[in-house]
Amino acid sequence: MDAFYAAAEQAAKPSLRGKPVVVGGIGPRGVVATASYEARVFGVRSAMPTAQARRLCPNAAYLSPRFTLYRQVSDAVMELLRALSPLVEPLSLDEAFVDLEAGGVPAETAAARAVGEQLRRDIRAVTGLTGSVGLAGAKMLAKIASEAAKPDGLVVIEPGTERELLGPMPVRTLPGVGPATAEALRRAGIHTVAETAEAGEAELVRLLGKAHGTGLYAMALGQDERPVVAERDAKSVSVEDTFEVDLTDRTRVRIEVLRLADRCVQRLRAAGRSGRTVVIKVRNYDFSTLTRSETLRGPTDDPAVIREAAVRLLETVDTTGGVRLLGVGVSGLADFTQEDLFAQMAMERETEEVGGVVEPEGETAGEPEAVVELPRRWYPGLDVVHEEFGAGWVQGSGVGRVTVRFETPWSAPGRVRTFVVDDPALRPGEPLSLLGGPDQSSAPAIRPKSESAGGAADSAAGAEISRR
Repeated sequence: MDAFYAAAEQAAKPSLRGKPVVVGGIGPRGVVATASYEARVFGVRSAMPTAQARRLCPNAAYLSPRFTLYRQVSDAVMELLRALSPLVEPLSLDEAFVDLEAGGVPAETAAARAVGEQLRRDIRAVTGLTGSVGLAGAKMLAKIASEAAKPDGLVVIEPGTERELLGPMPVRTLPGVGPATAEALRRAGIHTVAETAEAGEAELVRLLGKAHGTGLYAMALGQDERPVVAERDAKSVSVEDTFEVDLTDRTRVRIEVLRLADRCVQRLRAAGRSGRTVVIKVRNYDFSTLTRSETLRGPTDDPAVIREAAVRLLETVDTTGGVRLLGVGVSGLADFTQEDLFAQMAMERETEEVGGVVEPEGETAGEPEAVVELPRRWYPGLDVVHEEFGAGWVQGSGVGRVTVRFETPWSAPGRVRTFVVDDPALRPGEPLSLLGGPDQSSAPAIRPKSESAGGAADSAAGAEISRR
């Protein structure tokens, strides 16, 4: 999909169409997830600090991600891909490999091109967004082709032309070549794919080791035998937050870990999974990062069990210097749960101590603390509903005020109104689907599946189609 998150926001917000849009973390430590093509003209790109993006393109709309909307659109696109072949390998919300031969498409350029063009038309018809398609005889080449096709295009790499095409490209083009590998090759005088192939397998093995060197040599020759794998089983489920200001209050750190544990359980249950190892991640003020883990007696999706384990792990970490990032994850995934009797007994004791009400966010010495309710935050891009004016989205907030633009995906650019932040008539809303009509009742051509677990980052890559 092309600039997926930003394109979805432009489709949902008529006032932003044709204008620079940046989606990602909006705080001083935020990072750009993706930028619209209008913003890329100014040099804004994925993984760039949001503060730097604001300097390059101060007039862009900076929005918080809305993954509920992105997953809905992604599910619809993935259904289109699965209609082509049983072998679909999703890489992220906006990117997937498809083995066309497994779907009965003849291994001929004309047949594959026809399927690719029809796919592009179907994506636009179902979602209103554009996708770019790369067609080739291997996954690596299909990905390269899809990058070359952007935006809103289709590129075919003909069999027999692979080495000629790859030769002048930088070595970082090849899968598995990150900064460290590229630097090792640069010191050896190797900068392009052609120079990598010319170096020979023995030299690459000497520089990079047996497995990496052998694999890289094959890639440099345009050979990629990796199959399209239909189901890539997740090894873990995790969530994390980076804070605008370092957390130094121990109680606040504990509250955030509990909130993260709850979010992690929600993802775990959405995927129909359980896990037996709880992990916390703590990044300190000086960027040092610590992880702690605890393996339970059996797999569980019980929020109380995971909360307790996360808090126990937190007690082993010194956070007095300030915490920049916190994360909670669960690994050792399974498709069943095994009740933790000790946690169940602990919950029963808590219930007795607080008179039948369990408040796991704050019991100390047998007495429940007051539940800390954080102030409502009106993030830019957030969906809202007003009792009088209907659906809209937050343009910005500050000094006790929140500015809202009232429009829908099917309306003209809407009017802007300002309210006090605690206006009782204003409340957070749910994203309006891009797949249905204005009444939100008409069914899309492809019904999206339920939201799945796991995060996603927008890679701004297209649907790669591999035919073997």
